[in-house]
Amino acid sequence: MEITQREDDRLVIRKGGVEDLPAVLAMLDSAVAWLTARGRPGQWGTEPFSARPASVDRIRDNLASATAWIAECDGIPVGTLTLAPRPSEYVEPAGEPEVFIRLLVTDRRRAGRGTGAALLAHAVRETRRQGVDLLRVDCYAGDDGRLVAYYRGQGFVPTETFRVGDWPGQVLERRVG
Repeated sequence: MEITQREDDRLVIRKGGVEDLPAVLAMLDSAVAWLTARGRPGQWGTEPFSARPASVDRIRDNLASATAWIAECDGIPVGTLTLAPRPSEYVEPAGEPEVFIRLLVTDRRRAGRGTGAALLAHAVRETRRQGVDLLRVDCYAGDDGRLVAYYRGQGFVPTETFRVGDWPGQVLERRVG
């Protein structure tokens, strides 16, 4: 098991899997509530992920088919990241080897503590470890563009935009070689 630890707040990143589904759903449900409370339901709607059977199945499949990582603080899951060798079905492949971030979510009670940044730094290390130069992610591009700005602040560069129905998306990439 590969572990990354940040001594300042005892954050440990460990391999995850389907057994972490309840914790991942709790983080997603927390994020939905947080976004909704701020008048920003466009990203994930207002209904908890755990109440949507198709979403539960999709997250379970993602945890099973991609490489899942769980960030823990004092043994409590506070963030998750899943990495895959290809993008989600609604994003065109890069045309070269890539690592694609399929999911990144953190416990909103730890907002501002660097959990997301630590998971993204872990994604960079994993991409390099695999001998791949390209790390990509897609995200919600609506509302005020804060999520796109967050990824830009983490060293990603916007590439193409896309839509899934009315949902506006942005693909971003980062060269890690």
